[in-house]
Amino acid sequence: MRHSESISDLRLLRSTVDDHENYLLRLGERLKTLRARRGISRKILAINSDISERYLAQIESGRGNISISLLRQIAHAMNVPIEELVRDGAERSLEHAFLLQHLEELPQEAVANIYAMIMGQARQASERVNRIALIGLRGAGKSTLGQALAAKLGIPQVELVQEIEREAGMSINEVFSLSGQHTYRRLERQCLENTLKRFKQVVISVGGSLVSEPGSYERLLTTCYTVWLKAEPEQHMKRVVAQGDYRPMAGNVQAMDDLRRILADREALYGRADVSIDTTGDSVEQSLQKLLDDPQINKQLHNTGV
Repeated sequence: MRHSESISDLRLLRSTVDDHENYLLRLGERLKTLRARRGISRKILAINSDISERYLAQIESGRGNISISLLRQIAHAMNVPIEELVRDGAERSLEHAFLLQHLEELPQEAVANIYAMIMGQARQASERVNRIALIGLRGAGKSTLGQALAAKLGIPQVELVQEIEREAGMSINEVFSLSGQHTYRRLERQCLENTLKRFKQVVISVGGSLVSEPGSYERLLTTCYTVWLKAEPEQHMKRVVAQGDYRPMAGNVQAMDDLRRILADREALYGRADVSIDTTGDSVEQSLQKLLDDPQINKQLHNTGV
């Protein structure tokens, strides 16, 4: 292993450890906040949750790697959802917590209507169409068409997977093998946020699985004009193999069945894009023209004066 690779590995592992330690600190602070908000002393909470006061002190200081079953006992003792303890992110306001509590009491249909209203308002933002995100499985043409579209519009193009590899200092496969999916998803969201901050106008080619990460996908949908590049399963496989990547077929005689299953599982998620374009059987030029014929993209083409 080269020295630079060793440094990258250590940096990523250190980042993973730091992230884990910081999460335990945030969990401890959240427990203290919720306990204080309810006026419960640590001694009373220890009695009601059947957990020692000393161990509760360790958890609140960020030094206790508590199990889910014990967290559930604490949550029940304080009469709060366990999600309030284990979630990540900034502390919620009282108003936020109040709304979430009432949302949980609403029927699913009412929640779906509220969600649709909020998403509809977020996706009406006029500046959103200045950023175009291409989504879909590998082999749909995201990279090639992203470069061609960006060149036609005269704006930058970003390969999100390349940004992740640059940030990690190693390949995607190495990120997964060293630190797992959680670290990859964290880097993915971080690189997406960095891209949104850097560019007001951009074409973003997105990894095929981002749609499976709700927070990142919602962020993409509300900040970018999202295009699903569709293709038949056989076309996906043919293009990937044509690029010299034989991994989809290596040691897997059911590769096509797996690919069809992935497409079927993600179809509803990809279908949330603003528009879908089928690239099956098309040349790059034909698919590019389909993109340029889209009213929103065509409008941007004319606005750039190209």
